[in-house]
Amino acid sequence: MDFHEEAFVLSARAHGDTGAVVDLLTEGHGRRSAYVAGGASRKMRPFLQAGARVVADYRARTADHLGSARLEPMGEGPSALFDDPLALVGLAGAAAVAQGALPEREAHPGVFLAFEALMSAFALPEVWPAIFVRFEMGLLDDLGFGLDLSKCAATGSSDDLIYVSPRTGRAVSREAGAPYADKMLALPPFLLGAQAGLVDGDVRAGFDLTGHFLEQFVFHPQNRPLPPARVWMLDRLSEAGRL
Repeated sequence: MDFHEEAFVLSARAHGDTGAVVDLLTEGHGRRSAYVAGGASRKMRPFLQAGARVVADYRARTADHLGSARLEPMGEGPSALFDDPLALVGLAGAAAVAQGALPEREAHPGVFLAFEALMSAFALPEVWPAIFVRFEMGLLDDLGFGLDLSKCAATGSSDDLIYVSPRTGRAVSREAGAPYADKMLALPPFLLGAQAGLVDGDVRAGFDLTGHFLEQFVFHPQNRPLPPARVWMLDRLSEAGRL
């Protein structure tokens, strides 16, 4: 159970006097927890922040055993965002969602690549909230709970899709959904195509949509709420007028 691979740090907690248990997201080996000797030291702590990119030299005796890892930092990591507190809150939210949603020791290379793209997007203040929504959409899809936004569930038409059924995750057109509008989830246009622009309320609607299905299909079955870091992120985005 040994591998040498790039990874993102999702979380780290002290373990013993000098070590830390670090949760890592890798492309080829999924989410892995590992003991890092010296992880509580001043030298290592800056490189164990959520979102930091590292090279992990991972070893474990068996598949079920807590492995150990030596980590080497790559690039600036979260320190590049220190001048943007809102982006740091977003980064913490993304790490918490990935850690809470992904099963351990199960490879999800698509999620790794989407997380990598989101980490880069945090440098773009006007863009990253919408990309975060797309990241959560991709996460749902990769876990087997993808939404079907290709056509209306009732008519089969691909025109004027503005709702999503909260039960099935399928798109519904304006006309077909009108009698049930108060029970439907809004479908923001930017989730239907890259060319659609953003208007006020679209990002909030996107987060409401992904949050509903993450809670229903991913976190509720684990008897857990949506990650508090995600809730805090949405509060901060709302305060900043970014939803």
